Amino acid sequence: MSEKKIFDTERLIPTYFKMALPVVFGLVITLIYNLADTYFIAKTNDAMLVAGVSLCAPLFTALMAIGNIYGQGGSSLIARLLGKNDPGSVRRVSAFCFYLSILTGIVIAVPLLLLRRPMLDLLGASPNTVSHAESYYLVIAAGAPLVILSFIHTNLMRSEGMSTLSMVCTVSGSLLNIVLDPIFISGLGWGAWGAALATVLGYTLTDAMCLFFVLRKSSVLSVKVRESHVDRNEFGQIFSIGFTAALTNIASSVCMVFMNQYLRPLPNGDDKIAALGIVMKVTMIVMLVLVGFSFGGVPLFGFLYGSGNRNKLRQLLRFCTMFLFGLAAVESLAVFLLAKPLMGVFINDPVIIADGTLMMRWLVAGMVFCAIVLLYTCVFQACGKALQALIMSLSRQGLLFVAVFLILTAAAGYQGFLAAQLTADALSAGLALVLYRRAFSE
Repeated sequence: MSEKKIFDTERLIPTYFKMALPVVFGLVITLIYNLADTYFIAKTNDAMLVAGVSLCAPLFTALMAIGNIYGQGGSSLIARLLGKNDPGSVRRVSAFCFYLSILTGIVIAVPLLLLRRPMLDLLGASPNTVSHAESYYLVIAAGAPLVILSFIHTNLMRSEGMSTLSMVCTVSGSLLNIVLDPIFISGLGWGAWGAALATVLGYTLTDAMCLFFVLRKSSVLSVKVRESHVDRNEFGQIFSIGFTAALTNIASSVCMVFMNQYLRPLPNGDDKIAALGIVMKVTMIVMLVLVGFSFGGVPLFGFLYGSGNRNKLRQLLRFCTMFLFGLAAVESLAVFLLAKPLMGVFINDPVIIADGTLMMRWLVAGMVFCAIVLLYTCVFQACGKALQALIMSLSRQGLLFVAVFLILTAAAGYQGFLAAQLTADALSAGLALVLYRRAFSE
């Protein structure tokens, strides 16, 4: 298996875009589904329904985190194994990640369902929103194995260079979700329950299509039970990188809980939670494009590192840093200027629109820093730099954010709430560059 066969490293920039663009496109379709989901819920003009569904966002993010333990941890190891020309180990690692993710999903779903009431209280549900939140929560919790599984092969396929097929699977699931949303939410009047069911069915389709392509198209990935084993070193590499990747999502969930709990007792707190729910979906316009271009390069980053080609890795990272910084600046400016009309697309309530406009402008102001954080976190994960990846996972939306959030809200109240993410983004970007210099100084 030659280097040329997997990735064309003589044409780094075109190869990078060949890997990244399908990821970006798939995430944009996912974004459209997220916006459609929010749109159809918000168009009911029921602020409590919007808030109830928004409260469950941390649950979904937590399931994504668990999937990324095996998806990103496995793909990082597989990319490096391909760089070392070791397809036999790739088969074992891929089968192990596949079956362990299914088992984990089943184990996670049971306590989520049994503890739904205390979980909903933790998420910030109030007497006005708890019925909607519970309807959404129950379906997502029951579908946890299917949601978690969807992050396995979509990641592992990209490590083998099948970025386009991975995108097809993601897009197909998202399109099914978009089609089912208006039918379930409004047509059948199922509300929050219908929105959650459409989401789970979309991920089910993604799972099925990924499995089909792995069985028919992959030359190294496996789902054979007898091959689903790894040695202690491989296990450590999967979990050291996968857990740090998962921490990013878990930390994001914790941040949302912190923000919802802060907003709930404020005047019109439920309205502010509804506004934040819409804002988080809209700002994903910027975020997911940056995630796509950062994460899309992971197989190539890992391959170059595994094959010992450090000069080309540095050359690629210089380009990616400048490109993503500029892209983030352009995207953020557009969303900043269009914040109010973007809020108006989703809801007619002037109070929610005013709150959301202010929140949105503060959030996108830090996206240029976020671009740096995302890129270098992905580089650390791809190259097996577990400690650096762990530190970054605990920064922007982790311990650093929590510390900044607590300090600023104590000092400046609601204005501190608004400024917390921007401040954490700027500090995290500086930290990322320092860690990169130290980790790759050899």
